[in-house]
Amino acid sequence: MIIAHDLGTTGNKASLHTDDGRLVTAVTVRYDTDFRAGGIAEQDPESWWRAVCRAGRELLTRSGTPPERIGAIGFSGQMMGAVLLDSAHRPVRPAMIWADHRSAEQAGTLAAELGEERAYRLLGHRIHPTYSLAKVMWVRDHEPRTFRRVAHMCLAKDYVVQRLTGTLVTDPSDASSTNAFDQRAGTWSRAVLDAAAIDPGLLPDIAESTSVVGRVRARAAEEAGVPAGVPVVIGGGDGPLAALGAGVLTPEDGAYTYLGSSSWISMSARRPLYDPARRTMTFNHVLPGHYVPTATMQAGGASLEWIAQVLRPEGGPERIARTLADIEDADTTGLYFLPHLLGERSPYWNADARGAFVGLSRHHGPAHLAKAVLEGVAFNLATCVGAFREAGHPVDRVDAIGGGAASDLWLRVLADVWGARIRRRSIVEEANSLGAAVTAAVGSGLVDGFEVARELSEVQAEFTPSADRHRDYAARHREFLDAYRSLEPWFANSHPLDN
Repeated sequence: MIIAHDLGTTGNKASLHTDDGRLVTAVTVRYDTDFRAGGIAEQDPESWWRAVCRAGRELLTRSGTPPERIGAIGFSGQMMGAVLLDSAHRPVRPAMIWADHRSAEQAGTLAAELGEERAYRLLGHRIHPTYSLAKVMWVRDHEPRTFRRVAHMCLAKDYVVQRLTGTLVTDPSDASSTNAFDQRAGTWSRAVLDAAAIDPGLLPDIAESTSVVGRVRARAAEEAGVPAGVPVVIGGGDGPLAALGAGVLTPEDGAYTYLGSSSWISMSARRPLYDPARRTMTFNHVLPGHYVPTATMQAGGASLEWIAQVLRPEGGPERIARTLADIEDADTTGLYFLPHLLGERSPYWNADARGAFVGLSRHHGPAHLAKAVLEGVAFNLATCVGAFREAGHPVDRVDAIGGGAASDLWLRVLADVWGARIRRRSIVEEANSLGAAVTAAVGSGLVDGFEVARELSEVQAEFTPSADRHRDYAARHREFLDAYRSLEPWFANSHPLDN
């Protein structure tokens, strides 16, 4: 049996799988995020460890699986963060997660030093404050006493793997999310690190995603509830592993969309994709020699979670389902939601961007607001879909995963806005951990190759676009873009990060 952990933004999704990767059961243990004004988004790495230990124990109890049956453990993790450790691998401060974007000044300095086009070609990404390297620079510049204690920088999954095994490494997929990784060379970029004035010795060694990087130590085994000596496979970043969990291994497998806290449209490719407008980015896949061109927005599912919390503050875990009930027929003509609650990555790469309802009238109520949020995320991603189509990557069929994919209404909206068939997979919320399980199975020799991922989920529902609604949405998409462009100067001049 295999245990897979997916360290996401809101919690750790742990899943138990058979040796060939088939899902048996899953458990989610949530943890808190400290969101504050000034672009702050932090988590306590110790909460990740507690969540991994608790979730692993609950998996075994729920399934009645004896601990000695566990043959491998694998990991998926939130990307682009900065976990700063001392020489004993203890965190020196809370982790700055992907959503933290207070390091705009450091990112701007780095981009000016390297040149934006050169950096994009080297890294597969823009220089941006949501990436790890600018965050490390921010700590150096603003917390010098803390930074003097820093001996290591890593990503979320790497920290937990170190707690389990004593080995601190990362993999190419997560490394490609740091703004410090030379994508074609497959190594940390000395040119970028020199420009950032960051010691390369702070960064971990890089191992293939399928590498068994260690075995569970006795002390960790007691806390995690698994036997000492179980092989631990490093796994990868949540984006590339979501692709694997969705069965997207090669370009022929088509595109997929992930509707989690952040949301994206992505596919597999045999080389990095460079967009002349730099709207998209490219991560390394967990499959060697493959890449994952991606366009990620900051607050996809997070926008839905926010509006549900605002409209139903006492709603509890069911607030999202209740918010979505009976809103399909709400007429949102002329009403738009700009879903930039955490600044924005794709397509604008504007840390100053903010969320906004545009076109509000007196007759608008909760149903209109909630539906406008769904449409706003769909419109924002439609710009990203257009970038891929312009680059010659057809986006005609898209498989949907992530918690938001459970909503029929949202998938119908996506189909009509994008003019593409949207298919819901049978594995939705567990796609990331499924990818981690397959990677662990490959790395530990339980299966021969990644191809097994295509057999582990199936299409459960398909949503075909309406030609009339797509035509209407295409016109509304242009108005949505115009609303953003009209507000862009205000975003820049209002200095929201100082509020």
